[in-house]
Amino acid sequence: MTTDDAAFHPSTDQVDEGMASVRQSPRDAGPLELIVIRPDVDQRLSLPLVEVDAQRGLAGDSWESRGSSRTPDGSADPGDQVTVMNIRFARLIAATEDRVPLAGDQLYVDLDLSVGNLPTGTLLEFDAVTLRVTDVPHTGCAKFRARFGMPALRMANGPEGRDLRLRGINTTVVTGGMLRQGETVRVTRPGV
Repeated sequence: MTTDDAAFHPSTDQVDEGMASVRQSPRDAGPLELIVIRPDVDQRLSLPLVEVDAQRGLAGDSWESRGSSRTPDGSADPGDQVTVMNIRFARLIAATEDRVPLAGDQLYVDLDLSVGNLPTGTLLEFDAVTLRVTDVPHTGCAKFRARFGMPALRMANGPEGRDLRLRGINTTVVTGGMLRQGETVRVTRPGV
């Protein structure tokens, strides 16, 4: 994050206008557009491929060592092992492609992440990796506001944004393996 973040913040009108494209995200399958690991606080590294492990999450990411305030012992919460964000919304609020990773998520997909489309328990299946959508909420915070502005935070945390899960979703790894940028993610909903 830089002190110049405010220069990139979209206006309320820009966010509202860009939402038409976000609402058109594919429902059943879409490409994995970006893979990002977070080696340390406020560090982001975009990768063309990454190893995904059922216990450790994404190789090189700080998820496991960072821990969680939601667990009794402060250990990492398996319910937020891998975060996934809609690439259309990320691009809308980031203003430039190099700012997309600032959202802090690990996988950016062109897919409808809404509650109605991906209920808890939905499987996101890639070539070798499978993730399961959890019920752990993922919401915008002070860092999100500083990086993308109040209109982006209001949209992400407002009623429509929560329903569309614009801030992203939390998942846990079911099957590990190698994950490559450009792979297609396919949706398998519970009970199907």
